[in-house]
Parts: sequence; C-alpha cells; structure tokens
Amino acid sequence: MGTGYVGMSMIALLSKHNQVTALDIDTIKVSKINKGISTIEDSEITEYMDKYSKSINATTEKEQAYKDADYVIVATPTNYDEKENYFDTSSVESVIADAISYGEPSIIIKSTIPVGFTEAIKKKYSTEKIIFSPEFLREGSSLRDNLYPDRIIMGSNSDEAIIFSEILQKAAVKKNIQKVFMNSTEAEAVKLFSNTYLAMRVSFFNELDSYSMAK
Repeated sequence: MGTGYVGMSMIALLSKHNQVTALDIDTIKVSKINKGISTIEDSEITEYMDKYSKSINATTEKEQAYKDADYVIVATPTNYDEKENYFDTSSVESVIADAISYGEPSIIIKSTIPVGFTEAIKKKYSTEKIIFSPEFLREGSSLRDNLYPDRIIMGSNSDEAIIFSEILQKAAVKKNIQKVFMNSTEAEAVKLFSNTYLAMRVSFFNELDSYSMAK
C-alpha cells in the first residue's frame, strides 16, 4: 500500500520472485504502474518495471489487493506536526484496519512511525502479525539501497518476520546481508535515530560550507 519512493522500491524489488499487487488511491499512479511506468524517477526501478511487469498489478480496489495476500507492506506517508507535537499515523492505521478486515495477512510497516506505535496497534487489534521493518533509502537510488542493503532490521523474531527477511535477502543482489531481529520499539528507535543522525550530518556540513564561504 502506497506507491511513493518506498513503495515503488518494494514493488520493483519483490516483483523479481513474487506476484505483487500495488494499492493506491491515486488512479493516475495506478494507471502508470499497470503500463509498466514507475511513479518516481529511478533508473533501476524503471529497468525492473520493464523486466518484471508481468509480476506487477496495480489497483484502487482494496478487496483485490488484500484478499489472499500473504504480506501487506505499508508504505504510506506519515507527517510530524512540530507545532502540535503530533505524529499523524492515520494512513498507516487505516491500511492495517482494512487489511485485517479482509483476512489475516502479515503486515509489514515500512512507513516512519513514532516509538511505541507497533506495540500499541498490535494490542488494539489483538494480533502479533504486525511487524515494523525500517527502510534506509535515498531518493533516486531507493531500489539500489534495497538491492545492496547495509542490514535488514526486523522488529520481531516471529516466523513471519524471519520469512520476510529471507524474501528480502533472496531479492537482493548483495549476499550474506546482516539480519538483525529485535523488538518493535527498538526497531522504531533505530529508524528515528538514523534519520536524526543523517539530518545532523547535513546540518554540520552546511555549517562548514557557510564558514568556508565567509572565510
């Protein structure tokens, strides 16, 4: 669910060995995907879309997407409101509710969420089959970062999490990828601190640049 740069990279990656259904509310994006066109600029995704288009189907119909799905991957946007100090996870919660209503798939959250969200949503729906697995992707090379990941992090050590980590490993080009299994709260913290660290690096080098120009 979701066909932005996270969703498209997962669609392309998993189409190599699996039948993938892309679900989006945007009819223009759905039409593009069904024509074998990526919704984002990424040369490697375009290459995979051409090569594995027969394994990809896009739709706006929830039942068509969720029915008989083994895994539902949530890649919808979440936004942090600094003024309200509030993380809007409504799109993620909506997908989870819809997916559960059509069966009992394993749900993999790839969206950025606050620490503690996964545990809370698992209790709300009385299921252990909701797993947070953070992504570490750069815009413009999101598929490459999935083909050659530094590590695969799963916020669970359940059978479903182990199988999904093996699916990601099988689709990747890099071999012997480090797989790290931890609880969901730890995995959520890894994602948020990684984002914060990268932002801090950007800010630091911007300061160096400003200093250099001034001096």
